[in-house]
Amino acid sequence: MKRFFLALVLGVSLVAPALAQQVSPQQLVQKITDDVLAAVKSDKQLAAGDKQKATKLAEEKVLPYIDFEYATRLAVGRAWRQATPEQKKRLVDEFRNMLVRTYSNSISAYEGQTLKVLPARAKGENTEDEATVHTQFVRAGGQPLPIDFQMHKAGDAWKVYDIVVEGVSLVLTYRSEFDAIVKQQGIDGLIQALAKKNIPAAGVGATR
Repeated sequence: MKRFFLALVLGVSLVAPALAQQVSPQQLVQKITDDVLAAVKSDKQLAAGDKQKATKLAEEKVLPYIDFEYATRLAVGRAWRQATPEQKKRLVDEFRNMLVRTYSNSISAYEGQTLKVLPARAKGENTEDEATVHTQFVRAGGQPLPIDFQMHKAGDAWKVYDIVVEGVSLVLTYRSEFDAIVKQQGIDGLIQALAKKNIPAAGVGATR
């Protein structure tokens, strides 16, 4: 898989709140895919894989439209209910930072990759507050990679809370790892473990 992939799929969430309220999830993903690709093609440094520039773009215009609290709750699982408000805040902060670090490490040169939004499937799949947007990551010389965006309404706007690649949830892949840490070290141990992973990316993705 080309390392540009994560930068592209996270970029799908680049949207103004007003737009998120006015269009369907499928239309939203399609428009943002077009906008992101246009931005990459028009910026030589970004197209070349400039991590600092791409991370700055994500911090300002992408990450505000990902529901990190809900994603963290899914990743932490049952232990979330045991956490204090302060622990929950720390968990969200560190999980967010970890995903930003993953994002920044996944950026490489643009080589013609794109994201194709597929038509909506069965009506029962989506509701007024939940939606799955099916897409394919298309790269030259490779088989299309199926990617599903799990989205829900957060207030009046649609937000992404998980990305499923070939049937594997990006968020839920962390759950077994987190469960094991919580069983051995408790919730504070999980917070410390996440903070330790984020040390190499100090200052990147810090919550304001």
